[in-house]
Amino acid sequence: MIDFTGRTALVTGGGSGIGRGIAEAFDKLGARVAVAEIDPARADAVRASLGADALVSVTDVRDTPQVDALLAEVGQRYGRLDILVNNVGDFLGISKSLEEHTDEDFDALYAVNLRHLFQVTRAALPLMKKSGPGGSIINISTIEAFRGIPKCIVYSAFKAGVSGFTRSLALDLGPSGIRVNEIAPETTETGQVKPSQWIPATLQDHIPRWIPLGRFGQPADAAGCAVFLASELSGWVTGTTLHLDGGALAAGGWYRAPDGRWTNTPVVTGSGIGG
Repeated sequence: MIDFTGRTALVTGGGSGIGRGIAEAFDKLGARVAVAEIDPARADAVRASLGADALVSVTDVRDTPQVDALLAEVGQRYGRLDILVNNVGDFLGISKSLEEHTDEDFDALYAVNLRHLFQVTRAALPLMKKSGPGGSIINISTIEAFRGIPKCIVYSAFKAGVSGFTRSLALDLGPSGIRVNEIAPETTETGQVKPSQWIPATLQDHIPRWIPLGRFGQPADAAGCAVFLASELSGWVTGTTLHLDGGALAAGGWYRAPDGRWTNTPVVTGSGIGG
């Protein structure tokens, strides 16, 4: 059984969705959990769901002084940091052609999807190194870093940058015994993204055909991957990406037709690959 007793984990954006699922999983497995959450109401909600020793801070991870203050508090309270989950990320509802993006759009997307990883990780590393080998940094990316996504060009580019950051940092931190990996989820049911609610009732029965494993993701799916990457089960895994997507990336645009055959055209007119 996986046991994180004696270990400390920090999860950014841990007040809802994937971040909350990960924070709660670590808490149930015995870790002392710190959460950075920008929204006070979500912070209150996750605080109530975690153990009494949890630290839930209303923190904007885009702000360097706030990040530094949070890591100082983690060090003072727990004396160590073993697991860092850089979960914060958002396309900010910016969906338009590149020429329609403003400089403000560029800056906002950079700050919430890539820059804060640099800031939080930089602030966390002294405490993680002091805690000794065995540390794990987990960066949450997206499937959109590995395939094209129309109208979200800048968001996708920054998410692809998370992969480069993950691989290169893994090399730097290998001698310190700190592993660095990435989780790239497909669409997951969260407060930010609610795919099942966006799909009309008349099309709901198509969902099992759109993703090879037949459903959208849940926060618990991401939590399972994070637990694996933070545990000794992945002790020789670093600098890699765990694709949490129900087989969507492998499908590469192929879908099951209503009769069970595979097709790469959304509207099936009788053609397809038998099976």
